[in-house]
Amino acid sequence: MERTPHPEHQGEGSAASLPRPLPGSTADRVRVAVVDDSAVVRSILRRALESDPAIEVAASAANGAEAIRRLPERDIDVVVLDIDMPVMDGLEALPHLIRDIPGLQVIVASTLTTRNAKISLRALAAGAADYIPKPESLTGPNAAEEFRHELLRKVRALGAIRRRRNRAPLPPGVVAARPPELEADPAKVLLRAFDRRREALEAVVIGSSTGGPQALFTMLAALPEGFHSPILIAQHMPPAFTEMLAEQIERLSGRTCRQASDGEQVLDGCIYIAPGDYHMTVARAPGGGFRIHLDQGPKENYCRPSVDPLLRSATDAWGPALAAVILTGMGKDGLAGSTALAEAGGAILVQDEASSVVWGMPGAVAREGIANVMLPVRELAGRLGLLERDPVRRPERPA
Repeated sequence: MERTPHPEHQGEGSAASLPRPLPGSTADRVRVAVVDDSAVVRSILRRALESDPAIEVAASAANGAEAIRRLPERDIDVVVLDIDMPVMDGLEALPHLIRDIPGLQVIVASTLTTRNAKISLRALAAGAADYIPKPESLTGPNAAEEFRHELLRKVRALGAIRRRRNRAPLPPGVVAARPPELEADPAKVLLRAFDRRREALEAVVIGSSTGGPQALFTMLAALPEGFHSPILIAQHMPPAFTEMLAEQIERLSGRTCRQASDGEQVLDGCIYIAPGDYHMTVARAPGGGFRIHLDQGPKENYCRPSVDPLLRSATDAWGPALAAVILTGMGKDGLAGSTALAEAGGAILVQDEASSVVWGMPGAVAREGIANVMLPVRELAGRLGLLERDPVRRPERPA
């Protein structure tokens, strides 16, 4: 199979995947603002961010009103925005910041409560790019280091995207390295012809991360009315958030959607979300049908839930009657599972770069030459409907 030439893939969020700062220079650093009413949290975030020489904390604010007043003057790339603050909260400040700072990338920070999960999902729907649990929400022997790693990974990737989209100049002598999330030349992406072994669709696996909630809302609400295949979703999210995500998807799509439970049967027409901090897999049941299994095995691609174990197990269960949809997200989670599905004869659909917040996960699959379809997120639902009715479709490229 002929494949599109592409640069060597780096690990998700790896240092090599982003431009390195010039020694002694600050002009090419990602400029971050921290907005939180707690001085202690602001200090924790500042120390974590400034441990990376590619990041500069350029401003801070204690509430949304102060952020709106001060940040537009500071040329900020990324804001880490608290949700619950006095005077003006993060949800109220968010649209003002996005309007006043072109291309701004916002990471919502909140504690892991049901209330804050609901508010954070509203912030994501309103234009925030990603979310992160506040450090005091986390427990475990490696919690502090895992938080720092996750924060830096997201800030670096989103900061690079903002710089590229705004065409921010680099200092003299600095050559910009394009991270994998930004590698995109649709004209050079080769789509794979559908495998003749492929069968009419029986199940769908969706993988998503940064920008995923918005993409899921858009895509699942657009599914054809008669679509009946079960859908299993691995969205990179912390505990508490995935249950709220399922409720929101059910409300917007009008379809049964729930956070998956260990051992439950997979039913036609239902949507299942992998719980935060659990891998979700699926297997044929001894008495017939398919059942979901949850576990807290090692993280894959820095993630739990991860798309790859779900895709591998679903490929074993449904084979060429399975379709994978890889939506917006950082890194390359889903690439290994998509490769296994391609070898089994299943269908692979990816979101295009223009409609993605970060074209990392779908881009990794597209550049590997194993995707059958690459479309804007709004058009993916209709294509799934065609796959359910027609066993073999010719590949199409977006206009």
